[in-house]
Amino acid sequence: MYSAPTWDPQQYLRHADHRTRPFLDLLARIPELPATAEGRPARIADIGCGPGNVTALLADRWPDARITGFDLSREMLEQAEKYHAGTTPGGGWLDFRPADAAHWTPDGTYDLIVSNAALQWVPNHPESFPRWLDGLAPGGTLAFQVPGNFTAPSHALLGELCDAPRWRDRLAGHGRRFVHILDSADYLTRLTDLGCAVDVWETVYSQLLQGEDPVLEWVKGTALRPVLTVLDGDEEATAEFLSQYRDLLRKAYPPGPHGTVFPFRRIFAVARKEAVS
Repeated sequence: MYSAPTWDPQQYLRHADHRTRPFLDLLARIPELPATAEGRPARIADIGCGPGNVTALLADRWPDARITGFDLSREMLEQAEKYHAGTTPGGGWLDFRPADAAHWTPDGTYDLIVSNAALQWVPNHPESFPRWLDGLAPGGTLAFQVPGNFTAPSHALLGELCDAPRWRDRLAGHGRRFVHILDSADYLTRLTDLGCAVDVWETVYSQLLQGEDPVLEWVKGTALRPVLTVLDGDEEATAEFLSQYRDLLRKAYPPGPHGTVFPFRRIFAVARKEAVS
C-alpha cells in the first residue's frame, strides 16, 4: 500500500544544481502561453513543487504570472513558503498550497500546468491527464519531466536490498517505484489521443558528483525516502541498512579521478491543448 514518505528539504537541495537542470530544459521547450498572446498575466500550477526552488524559476519566464505550487509534504511547503512566497520582482504572485497530486483538480482555468520530478510518486498519474487538460485554457500547456532511472544500479540495488530476507518483512516494495512511469512512447500516445500537440523526448545526464559516497547522498534525498520513513526511530536498523546499501553503491559507482559519474535518464513531455480557431 502506498504511503507518502517524509521529506528532508535540505537533503533534497544538496544537489540542487543537478536537479534543476532538467527543469530548465523542460522550461525552454514550453511554448508561448495563451495569456501572453492575450496580454494578461498567466495562471500557472506547479504540481509536486517540493521546496519551491524551481517554482520560483517560473516567475523569471512569466514575471507577472500568478503561480501556485502544490505539494503533499508539509516539510517541503514550509521550505517553499519561507524562501519563495509572495510578490515576485515582475509584479506577479507566488504562493504554495497543500495538495495530493493523485487527486488534484484545477480550481479554475490555468495557462500552464507543470510538474518537475514528482509524478513518479503518483500511481496511475496518466489517468489525471484528461482532468488536468480540462483545466487548461485553449492553447494552454501541460508539461512535466520524470526520472527514467529506475532500472539503473542505484535503484535496482535498492529494490533488491529491500526484498532481501533481512529486510523484506519491513521494506519489501519500498525500493521499487518504476512501475508508475510509462515509456516515452506511451506518454506520447496518451497525450496525442487527448487531442494535444505533443513533444516527448529523453535525455541521459552524465552527472559528476563530488564527495564521499555521493550517490548514496543523492538517493537519500529522493528514492531512499520511503525506506528512511519506515525505519525512522530505529537508529540501529537505519545504520545497518545504509551501510549495506552504501557498499553496493560503492561497487556500482566507483569514484574516478574527477568525481563519481552518475548517469541519470529523464523523460520529458510537453503537451499543448488545441487552441480555439
